[in-house]
Amino acid sequence: MWWIYALLSALFAALTAILAKIGIKGVNTDLATAIRTVVILVVAWGLVFWRGGFNTLPALSRQNWLFLVLSGVATGLSWIFYFKALQLGKVSQVAPVDKLSVAIAILLSVVFLGEVLTWKAAIGAVLIIGGTLVLIL
Repeated sequence: MWWIYALLSALFAALTAILAKIGIKGVNTDLATAIRTVVILVVAWGLVFWRGGFNTLPALSRQNWLFLVLSGVATGLSWIFYFKALQLGKVSQVAPVDKLSVAIAILLSVVFLGEVLTWKAAIGAVLIIGGTLVLIL
């Protein structure tokens, strides 16, 4: 079942690039990021209340809070740089470079989470890097 969610994530990430490229034309990218963030904030909290997740808020540990906040900072910085890159470059170049995050995440998961780097994951990461280079050069 996880792969269905992952495919939906990829679909919406692709739509994000196209819609953002159209939406940021002639717009300050920081303003565009702020607008996008407000929309996501409303949608995310709407889902929390609709699906009853708010009740679990007191159960979050300090570690949960720390790493969720850090993840939010990383997400915000990613969006800021992504929108600026989209404004300056082509979607067909920016999106593949952005997806290098997959290869970087594989490496970071080994270093920081102790995940095992399988041959399949290593070859996949190399192919992602190679594919990105083909698309941007």
